[in-house]
Amino acid sequence: MSKQQNENVAIAVYGASGHTGKFVLSELARRGLKAVAVGRSAAKLVEAGTQAAEIREASIEDANSLDRAFFGAAAVINCAGPFLDTADPVAAAALRAGAHYFDVTAEQASALSTYETFDNDARQAGLAFIPAMGFYGGFADLLVSALLGDWDSVDDIRIGIALDSWHPTIGSRNTGERNTARRLVVANGHLSPVPLPAAVQEWTFLQPFGPQQVIEQPFSEISVINRHLRSTEIHTYLNERGYRDVHDPKTPPPVPADESGLSAQHFRVEVMVRKGSEERHISASGRDIYAFTAPLVCEAVQQVLAGKARIHGAQAPGAVFDAQEFLDALKPNHLSYQTYFS
Repeated sequence: MSKQQNENVAIAVYGASGHTGKFVLSELARRGLKAVAVGRSAAKLVEAGTQAAEIREASIEDANSLDRAFFGAAAVINCAGPFLDTADPVAAAALRAGAHYFDVTAEQASALSTYETFDNDARQAGLAFIPAMGFYGGFADLLVSALLGDWDSVDDIRIGIALDSWHPTIGSRNTGERNTARRLVVANGHLSPVPLPAAVQEWTFLQPFGPQQVIEQPFSEISVINRHLRSTEIHTYLNERGYRDVHDPKTPPPVPADESGLSAQHFRVEVMVRKGSEERHISASGRDIYAFTAPLVCEAVQQVLAGKARIHGAQAPGAVFDAQEFLDALKPNHLSYQTYFS
C-alpha cells in the first residue's frame, strides 16, 4: 500500500486506552495507517491523550454502538481483554462492518471460539479473522511455520519462553482471574488438558538466559498451531522467573524504561520441531512482550490490506502469511532470530 492509500484506510482499535492498545496506536501511526480509537469511554480516551484520527465510544454490551464505531473501518484490532468476554461481540461487529478482525488474546478458549464461530461467515465474506496475533499465540505459530518448511507434519513441537521479568498489566491480571479453564496441550495428536502437576524441566536457552528451569504453561499458541499444522505433540514451557512474577500478586505493572515507552523487559522464545530423528530449532529475542505485540498485529493488518495474505476465513497466521517473510519484516527494530538444525 502506498502512503496515500494508507491514509485513506481506517483501522479501528478496540481497547485503545489500554496498555497494549496505546502501543498499537503508535505503531499504526508510525506505519502511516489511519487509526480510529474505540473504547467504552470517549472521555477516558481523550483524557489519556489518545493519538488517533478519530475517537469513538462503544461497549460490548451494545451491538449498535460497536456497529457505529466500526463503520467504514477496513480492519478491527481488538486489544481489550478478557477476550473470553470481548472477542465474540467485537468480531461479530467486525463481520457486520465487512472488516478484517484481529485480536491479541493469550486465552486458548477465546481463539478456539473465534475459529469455530466465525470461520464460515468470514470465509464467505472474503475476510481474514486472525485471533491471538500477539506475543502469546501468533508469534510462536510464525516461528513454528517458518521452521517446518518442506515438512507437512512433525512428531513434536516444543516452545520455550524465557523472560527476565514479567510485570503484568491490569488487563493481564483481569484475564488471569477470568480464564480459569484447564489449559490444553496437544498430546498423542489431540487437544488434551495439560497434565497436573505441571511438568518442570531444564531448558538451555541461548544467552543471555542460558540454562533455565521451565514449567509447562501453554497459552493460545497451542490452539493456533493446532489449527493448521499436524504434530503428535505440542507443548509450551515458561521459565520459572516469568512464571513466579505473573503469579505473584505483589508484582507491579510494567513501567516505561525510556522515551519509547517500552519497559526494560527482554524475552527469548525458542522452538524445536522434530520429525523422526531430525530436529530444527529457531531462537528469537526482543524487548517488552506487550510492546512487541504492536508490530506483530500491525504487520498482519498491513499485509492483509496489501493483498499479501492467503485470506480464507478464521485462521492461524502461519496459514495466512509467508512466515519467513513476516518475521524478516520485523527485523532489526523489533526482533532478532537465528535458525539451526541438528
